[in-house]
Amino acid sequence: MPTKELGIYIHIPFCVRKCAYCDFLSFPCTETVREQYVCQLLREIRAFDPVGYQGVSIFFGGGTPSILEADQIGRILAAVRECFELAEDVEITIECNPGTLTKGKLEAYRSFGINRLSLGLQSAEDADLRCLGRIHSYRQFEENYHAAREAGFTNINVDLMSAIPGQTPESWETGLKKVLALKPEHISAYSLIIEEGTPFYEKYEADHEARQRGETPQFLPSEEDERTMYHTTLRLLKEAGLERYEISNYAWPGFESRHNSGYWIRRDYVGFGLGASSLLGNCRMKNTEELEEYLELPFAENQPGIERTLLTRSECMEETMFLGLRLCRGVDPKRFEDAFGETLMDVYGPVVEKLLKEELLWWTEEGTLALTERGMDLANYVMAQFLLE
Repeated sequence: MPTKELGIYIHIPFCVRKCAYCDFLSFPCTETVREQYVCQLLREIRAFDPVGYQGVSIFFGGGTPSILEADQIGRILAAVRECFELAEDVEITIECNPGTLTKGKLEAYRSFGINRLSLGLQSAEDADLRCLGRIHSYRQFEENYHAAREAGFTNINVDLMSAIPGQTPESWETGLKKVLALKPEHISAYSLIIEEGTPFYEKYEADHEARQRGETPQFLPSEEDERTMYHTTLRLLKEAGLERYEISNYAWPGFESRHNSGYWIRRDYVGFGLGASSLLGNCRMKNTEELEEYLELPFAENQPGIERTLLTRSECMEETMFLGLRLCRGVDPKRFEDAFGETLMDVYGPVVEKLLKEELLWWTEEGTLALTERGMDLANYVMAQFLLE
C-alpha cells in the first residue's frame, strides 16, 4: 500500500488565563485535570489506525501547550512515535506563550525532537499586551526568545496582531521593527477580528459595526490605519528577507510551516484532543468540545465520540480552491486534475476568466492560478466565486 503523507495535530486547550479577544477552544484548568487530559490523549492516539500513512508534521496547538509540564509533552510525543511511522525530517512544532516557558522546558523540548517553536507574542508594545489580556510583557518574550536560541532552536515563528484597540500605524511599525531585529525565521501577522462571544465583542461591538459602515471608530483603528499597517507589514518583512507565502504568513526561504501548508493543499491530517478536527480523504471528523465528555470517551472502541461528515466531490473542489488560493503560489491545475479527473478550467473556466479580467487572479510563471496583490485585498470576494451550485 502506498504511504500517504499525514499531518498530526494535538490540541492542548489549557491556558493560564483566557485572553479578551480569544474565541479558540481554550480555558484555565487545574493540574489534576491537565494530567487526566494527557492520559486520555495517549489513549486516543493509540486507538488510531495509522496504516498507509507517514507523519510529516506534528503540531501542538492550543490554548497554550507550553503550560503542560515538559514530561507530559514528552509522553505525548513518545506515544506518537510508538504508533506512527514518521518521516526522518518530520517537522515538530509547539505553540508557546511567553510567561510559561523555562530553560528546562526548552531543553526538554529539544531532547524530545521538537524542532520548531511558535511564540505567541501578538505585540511588542506592553500597552497592547495589557489591552489584549496577555499574561506577559515584551521583556519576558525577549527573554524566552533568547533562551530558545540558547537551547538550540533554529526555526522560530512569532505571532503578531495588528488593528488592536488604541494601536496606531506608528506604534505597529515600531513594534514590528523590534521583532525583526531578533531575526525570527517565520512571522505570522494577523489583523485582529472582533469575534462574537468574547469580552472584546461586548466592549467594542459598536466600534466594530461603525467601521463596517465605513464610519470612524472610537477605539479601534480606522480602516485607513489598518490598511497602512498591512502595507507596512508587507514592506518591512520583505526588506528583512521574509517572503510572503500565504495571506498572513511570511518566512525565510525554506522555513515555511510544513504543517500549516498541508492544510492549504488539503493534505490528510489527524487531530487529537478536545475539539480537534481531522481530514482523511473526503471525510472530515471532529471531536467533542465538551471536556467532561471527552475525558470519558472509550477510545479503545474505535473513537465513538467523533462526528463524521463525508464531503461531496463539489465540496472537495471548493475547498481546494478556497484553501489553495490562500497560498501565494496558488492552485496547481495538475494537482486539481489528478484529484478530480477534470481540468480546473473545465470546472471553473467562466469564473477564472472573469477574475482574470478583473485582475484579481493571474497565471504564474509556474503555471499555477494565484491571487494578485489586489486579489489578496479582496480574497473573501474572490473565494466566494468558487462556490459550486
